[in-house]
Amino acid sequence: MLEERYPDAKKVVLVMDNLNTHNTASLYEAFPPEEARRLAVRLEIHFTPKHGSWLDIAEIELSVLKRQCLANRIDCIEKMRATVAAWNIDRNNRQTKVDWQFTTSDARTKLKRLYPKF
Repeated sequence: MLEERYPDAKKVVLVMDNLNTHNTASLYEAFPPEEARRLAVRLEIHFTPKHGSWLDIAEIELSVLKRQCLANRIDCIEKMRATVAAWNIDRNNRQTKVDWQFTTSDARTKLKRLYPKF
């Protein structure tokens, strides 16, 4: 990714989940030390929360993609890429948002064990 998609970028920001292989140490397992270090210094890694509503939103978006774009059989990868790219452009142009209805009150009820008791 660094070499092919972003060869001129000084820093690439990655947002990743907390899987134990998602760290720069895995670069040292895959590449010689000099190469791993060269790649690692170009990465800025941000981890998503271990528990959070972001995952629900991502799953909702993937579900919409499947229903709206991938419901029918697509016979070759090129057509699938073009179809998904067109869907993505349209979705972004519409600035489609998720109607998130989980309120602070809901959080206090569902996650009461995480709130301090006075």
